[in-house]
Amino acid sequence: MAVPLTPARLLDALRAEGLRVVEHRDWRRHHRNHKGAWGPVNGVMVHHTVTRGTDASVDLCYHGHSGLPGPLCHGVVDKAGTVHLVGGGRANHAGLGDGHVLRSVIAEVAPPRPRRDDTDGNARFYGFEAINLGDGRDPWPEEQLDAIARSAAAICRAHGWNERSVIAHKEWTRTKIDPRGFSMDGMRSRVAARLGSPAAGSGAGGPSAGRPALQPFPGAAWFRGAPRSPIVTAMGRRLVAEGCSRYAVGPGPQWTDADRRSYAAWQRRLGFTGADADGWPGEVSWRALRVPRAS
Repeated sequence: MAVPLTPARLLDALRAEGLRVVEHRDWRRHHRNHKGAWGPVNGVMVHHTVTRGTDASVDLCYHGHSGLPGPLCHGVVDKAGTVHLVGGGRANHAGLGDGHVLRSVIAEVAPPRPRRDDTDGNARFYGFEAINLGDGRDPWPEEQLDAIARSAAAICRAHGWNERSVIAHKEWTRTKIDPRGFSMDGMRSRVAARLGSPAAGSGAGGPSAGRPALQPFPGAAWFRGAPRSPIVTAMGRRLVAEGCSRYAVGPGPQWTDADRRSYAAWQRRLGFTGADADGWPGEVSWRALRVPRAS
């Protein structure tokens, strides 16, 4: 989970990825934050507009329509690969979707097929609308596909996410078919390839453009041995940062019952119940916690 990028940071991230970016009207202050939460954010969602023409499509995504006020996304990707920014906060793009899919995005694993609409996606996802009729015949120019991948990679890079944090609208809910006309697995491969190299705007001596070094899962048995390790401290600090602290003091390097109770709170935050929320770390919840490397 992450705090949303400010409009200025979003613009910088996109430009650093080598994108042509147009700022549309008052996009930085154009949002739906007064209608619901914006954040914590967990991923990037890709859509198609079902429209023709750049100007008309951008205006529609900025203003919305009588049944759905704008902004309808954060950025519109045109056929030439230019990104038009239209929203600087919560946007009406994702709607309700499956909480199990959200948990897979948080854990950065392949999403299950959506089966229910029980979770507010507008609070959790950045959205990019790509101009296309979505009829399976309207072409997807290479410049546009590359810009979609760069846009998603820019946000993933800024938050330290991998390509599994990028999903299609149709992977979020059963009620949508977008985007239609290209493979999302192929798009995620493009994103992964970009994240494997420095951003186009990164120079030598600048901040690292790669993902932060994360601590691999030590294994379930490791925790049951009551370890004393800097890994436990790093884990505890992440639990505190996520609002799951059950510590009276610490956290510290020695695994204690306070660590287990704090971790159980994290598992419940992810939606686990019963024996899956018993406080003993598992690989999926560990990956979602994103513990910095400590050994």
